Amino acid sequence: MSDTSPSDFPEQAPDSTEAADFDAMARDIAEVPAVEVLVTVAVNLMSAAAVKLGLTEEGDAYKDLDEARKLVHALAGLLDASATEISSFHAAPLRDGLKSLQLAFREASLVPDEPGQGPGEKYTGPVFG
Repeated sequence: MSDTSPSDFPEQAPDSTEAADFDAMARDIAEVPAVEVLVTVAVNLMSAAAVKLGLTEEGDAYKDLDEARKLVHALAGLLDASATEISSFHAAPLRDGLKSLQLAFREASLVPDEPGQGPGEKYTGPVFG
């Protein structure tokens, strides 16, 4: 049994600046159009996948194909699900980036997936170079 009681740990009042910061962030988020949020998330997934594929200046230092597969698959799912919500102006370069990542994954794999079985190909169909 413990020798401490709840009164030994006084409750900390929330810092009013933290609450104000949270309110400011919520207002900032509220002002951002959904298409910008979707594109930002997609670009972040693309960047993370590129790192995990070893496509950055550090090369193979952070290469992890299992992690890359998950990120590319999530990106493909996001783009598939949001296709009707974002214009082709935004979607086209994201789809091109996805295809490049899928091809890079295939190239980096010691045993490439069968066509249609690679990351995200459930959503995009088979990807060929």
